[in-house]
Amino acid sequence: MELRSDLRLGAPLMNGFFYVYILVNHDGSHYYTGFTENLDDRLQHHNSGVVPAICPFRPWRLKTVITFTDRDSALAFERYLKTQSGRAFAKKRL
Repeated sequence: MELRSDLRLGAPLMNGFFYVYILVNHDGSHYYTGFTENLDDRLQHHNSGVVPAICPFRPWRLKTVITFTDRDSALAFERYLKTQSGRAFAKKRL
């Protein structure tokens, strides 16, 4: 599995936007879907070990980022990606 290395994290991509992201762990065996307004802070939070449920699978890297201008749309899409149908969609298309 090849991951994009050209997406740099140093600051939020754009101000005023909302992001739905899919993370993949170091060996590609685990995925995590989430929502944030700041990708850099959120990725650092996941990799810091603060979240016990995903701590054993560190380090995490971004696999997919989808940008929204509307918070409700972003949250709805995140919820969809966490359903069985959404996971199948993400696996096939994202």
